[in-house]
Amino acid sequence: MHRILILDYGSQFTQLIARRVRELGVYCEILPANAAIEEIRKVSPRALILSGGPHSVFDAGSPQSDKQILDLGVPVLGICYGMQWLGQAMNGKVSPAKTREYGFTQIKVSAATSKLFAGMAKNLRTWMSHGDEVDVVPVGFVETARSESGSLAAMENVTRKIFAVQFHPEVTHTEQGLELFRNFLAIAECKSDWNLGNFAKEKAAEIAALVGPKDHAICALSGGVDSTVAATLVERAIPGRLECLYIESGLQREGEGDSVMESFKGSGLRVRRIDARAEFLNNLRGVSDPEKKRKIIGKTFIDVFQRESKGVEWMVQGTLYPDVIESMPPPGRGGFSATIKSHHNVGGLPADMKLKLIEPLRELFKDEVRKLGRELQVDENILKRHPFPGPGLAVRCLGEITEERLVVLRAADKIYIDEIKKAGLYDEIWQAGAILLPIATVGVMGDGRTYESPIALRAVTSSDGMTADWYRFPHDVLAKISNRIVNEVRGVNRVAYDISTKPPATIEWE
Repeated sequence: MHRILILDYGSQFTQLIARRVRELGVYCEILPANAAIEEIRKVSPRALILSGGPHSVFDAGSPQSDKQILDLGVPVLGICYGMQWLGQAMNGKVSPAKTREYGFTQIKVSAATSKLFAGMAKNLRTWMSHGDEVDVVPVGFVETARSESGSLAAMENVTRKIFAVQFHPEVTHTEQGLELFRNFLAIAECKSDWNLGNFAKEKAAEIAALVGPKDHAICALSGGVDSTVAATLVERAIPGRLECLYIESGLQREGEGDSVMESFKGSGLRVRRIDARAEFLNNLRGVSDPEKKRKIIGKTFIDVFQRESKGVEWMVQGTLYPDVIESMPPPGRGGFSATIKSHHNVGGLPADMKLKLIEPLRELFKDEVRKLGRELQVDENILKRHPFPGPGLAVRCLGEITEERLVVLRAADKIYIDEIKKAGLYDEIWQAGAILLPIATVGVMGDGRTYESPIALRAVTSSDGMTADWYRFPHDVLAKISNRIVNEVRGVNRVAYDISTKPPATIEWE
């Protein structure tokens, strides 16, 4: 099987590169940028991709690779920081950009014979994010594209098969980004012989070997895609030795407990329901800081698991790669990425946790998990559910968590989702939810003054959760949702709609 190796310089989009490559049917692995040359040789990569990153090549301690990677005789593609590293490593000139480029940038492809841009448009809308640029290309390289502001946007050395682009072809904002990767894989003469069916078999075998013939595992099921697919995969790997818990945290949506338990009938999974609502709310009393909330929720989940897991050695979590890269630098050596927020699966686990972790989906994105779920024949109604944050409504109830505030939020959220479904829009939206704000605003109801809470509505479209755009609702649907919430939910007198993209915002407010 042909392999692509990605060297990670710390970009939040590194795993998106892997996703694009896998989308094209080629297996890939990620190693930190400073991986030893011996380790890279062991992988026997068909080609190397050098990711972007948040650093400047001029920073002390900025990520650096062994220059011997350029003598392996395999094609190399540098992206953003990866291009700047190539420029510096090969004795070109890198300088702080005269005009820093962030966001959408038009580029013009100038090399008609470039194999990297073969079959692509000559004018492309791309996504840029850089403060430095290659000023003078290294010896043996030619310029292949330039941005509308005059910055070098791409270069290549055809003889050595080394290519570099200043933009991010891995994000959906870049036009024909997938075509660029397809061209690079063709240059590397890669076979498309990897798929999620193979992943399921390989991961199940890996889990079986990890757990051994006698150990047991426990998994918290939320009723969502991630935990369900993770549990199904582990059950396949160690049949009869997985117990699933549905933990009532008090942070779920209206009526969710009953509907979740109903959805698992006939699934082949053993599910037990645990009522821990009082414990969660008590632990969250008086806490407003979002990071503290997430860590308290993570610890409380683990406390419940450990009480309920006598005779169990392993805990299964449906952690996905977006959770990992937003929470901490990539696992392993030489992580260079920035922390965005702690995911309760990642940042909230106590150091003295007795259970050992199984995270079978840790390298996958949401859309890949759905495809894997279909391979495993998971119920389609579960696979089509919108993502829901692990900490539940705690990250949508801004400020202190109280049962009274949760009642208001549940009621508003139910109206919102019900109206989205009635309008036939649910499947067009990646994720939607209501947010209760920790402020009061003046309103007029029944000819009298009110001073009550506003509700914010969030709905986004996305393919992987790494980038997202706000959903363009028909105005009459938004009007109906707003009217119902203000009229039917006591304590709310105003509704706002969030039209922020990710980036710069995240999908959840906390």
